[in-house]
Amino acid sequence: MQRTSFAQMHCSIGQSLERVGEWWTPLIVRDIYLGLRRFDDIAENLGIARNLLTRRLQGLVADGIVERRAYQERPLRHEYHLTEAGRELVPVLMALMAWGDRWATPEGGRPVRLVHDGCGTEFTPQVCCSTCGEPVTAANVTALPGPGAAYGPGTRVLARRSGIAPEEEA
Repeated sequence: MQRTSFAQMHCSIGQSLERVGEWWTPLIVRDIYLGLRRFDDIAENLGIARNLLTRRLQGLVADGIVERRAYQERPLRHEYHLTEAGRELVPVLMALMAWGDRWATPEGGRPVRLVHDGCGTEFTPQVCCSTCGEPVTAANVTALPGPGAAYGPGTRVLARRSGIAPEEEA
């Protein structure tokens, strides 16, 4: 099945999904984060076809989320590591996991528990304000146009509502 491309969408979420929105991609990133760095281990853990995993890993490398590192010369073999961008994606996946634990829990309960290394306490990930540290929700945040706000795919109605739309569209 061919997925829709968000490459032309003028939206940070659309651009993010262009890079990590394919179904297998977050699971591949999760596995690498959890220490599965070799192709065969990732393929076995996910039960993914090898040709599909190859394409997904190539895309993650091209997008700067994962890097290949040789671990054996003869024959040449590589393992996969998260780049800075990949490591910064992990908390996003943790937040998605917390949502899933609450709203789509697999039978038997949460499959993974997270423990914060700094304090040794099990925790539930949440998104917090970078200034005051308070949790943010849909109810306590206002979204305003940013410096890159523009009229285009994915932002037409929002741009029109905030006065950014071209004159003929307003």
